Amino acid sequence: MAHIHEHTHDGYTHSHEHSHEGHTHTHEHVTSSKEEALALLTYMLGHNRHHAEELHDLAHNFDGEAHDLLHEAVANLQAGNEKLAAALELLKED
Repeated sequence: MAHIHEHTHDGYTHSHEHSHEGHTHTHEHVTSSKEEALALLTYMLGHNRHHAEELHDLAHNFDGEAHDLLHEAVANLQAGNEKLAAALELLKED
């Protein structure tokens, strides 16, 4: 799985590449306003939640320590997603 990240500070540029079930796609996001940044954060939260669900499902294909580590990784992703969701709510209130 390849990830490429780019950031700028005059507006927000973000791009990354990753694979899903045998195909690769690239996302590029450029935001110049708070509204666009909030929309991007909302999208990213949903995207992250989807990946956590996929990893949870994949973990059931394995046994032993790998299974346990994958479930632990999912728990960590979910904890990060909860923080992202809380931050997003605070930003929406501003």
